[in-house]
Amino acid sequence: MKGREQKIFGLPETCPDGDRTSSEGHEGGQTYMRITENNLTSNHHQSGNGLLEQILSPINLNAAYKQVRRNKGSGGVDRMDVGSLKDYLVGRKEELITSIERGKYCPNPVRRVEIPKENGKRRGLGIPTVVDRVIQQSIAQQLSLLYEPEFSPWSFGFRPKRSAHQALSKCRDYITEGYKYAVDIDLEKFFDTVNHSKLIEVLSRKIKDGRVISLIHKYLNAGVMNEGKYEETPEGVPQGGPLSPVLSNILLNELDRELERRGHKFVRYADDMVIFCRSRRSAGRTMQNIIPLIEGKLFLKVNRDKSKVAHVREVKFLGYSFYVYKGEGRLRIHPKSVAKMKVRIKELTSRSNGWGNDRRKEALSQFIKGWVQYFKLADMKALLVGVDEWYRRRLRMVIWKQWKRIRTKIANLSKLGINKHKAYEWANTRKSYWHTAGSYILSTTITTQRLRIAGYVFFTDFYSRIRVAS
Repeated sequence: MKGREQKIFGLPETCPDGDRTSSEGHEGGQTYMRITENNLTSNHHQSGNGLLEQILSPINLNAAYKQVRRNKGSGGVDRMDVGSLKDYLVGRKEELITSIERGKYCPNPVRRVEIPKENGKRRGLGIPTVVDRVIQQSIAQQLSLLYEPEFSPWSFGFRPKRSAHQALSKCRDYITEGYKYAVDIDLEKFFDTVNHSKLIEVLSRKIKDGRVISLIHKYLNAGVMNEGKYEETPEGVPQGGPLSPVLSNILLNELDRELERRGHKFVRYADDMVIFCRSRRSAGRTMQNIIPLIEGKLFLKVNRDKSKVAHVREVKFLGYSFYVYKGEGRLRIHPKSVAKMKVRIKELTSRSNGWGNDRRKEALSQFIKGWVQYFKLADMKALLVGVDEWYRRRLRMVIWKQWKRIRTKIANLSKLGINKHKAYEWANTRKSYWHTAGSYILSTTITTQRLRIAGYVFFTDFYSRIRVAS
């Protein structure tokens, strides 16, 4: 059995980058902190005041533990979940802190999972063990404090007090100022292709504590377990752990600063970036000059098939698209985002998912409110009117199927005001559920108001509510 596989079962192993034994797996106690109900404490006597000591300080570790617990999420290769984290961490701090400080700590490989993307392909995520998530979170917190003052003001992803809405508002401002052409750069599999040597070089300029650089390097090289087989990770920062977002921002800040130096107007959210220009010709020149920088200096890959120079109305950014009205930049929902929303509504109103009405109402309410809240910057009132008509028809279709028996349909239609002869006629229809759901009979009996009273949330209702509130 290989070393990496042994570790999953709690057996000692040797780090691949040196003769250094790692902490044990689930049974052996991959922990180094003492947890109380409301606090994470450490009695370890630290010998220095470097960055590693700040990472391992009681207050920082406690904040990291609480954040991991709040985020929840599934377990890593050892299958330990967040609910077991507190009990598992109790009394295991000393050996682990000593192991980290002496450079003998080895992280577990991440567990590879795949999630579907909009284009039908799948995105790979790397799920660290919950204990490794605590360590990563403690590192990320200190790196954020260290690098936040240096980050570009036009970078909005994975940063405190910054959001996608702020990024979109800045795009809108640029368009209003006359920057109506865009360089839409697509970084091909960014998180999977980050060059480790380049990232370590960038980190080493700021971080002078070699122990921290070494620990980060170990996480980069920890590898993945994919369907039970260990795979090395010579490049990339696996998505799914707390450390990846801040490391990606540190690397891409190199690009941000170069764009600022050249005087470009741009907005970046994680690995999504748009550069704004006043003319198509200027945008074309910018594209030609930026690609060599990205590929030659940062060693990242630009997807030339997806990267383009275009008018802003042709650009998709964070699910939105743009347009110009009377010289003013405006936001609308990109058609792909609308299509994705409808797919989800279809899933939630499926006739055969076996859900009860209460569960369906709750799931629909959560999705609709979250979706509208995210897209509230867009001009979408007319769009939502049409979406609600389609959505109500979906609901009527579900209800019609739930009535099942002919006598139940007759009884319910009669209660809703349909005369018995017409109720009998419709209850015996052989037309499809979808056709019947759009009929005059159901639209005048299972009305919008009755659906509201029953507890269903509609897009236009919630949109009007949050627009008034804002």
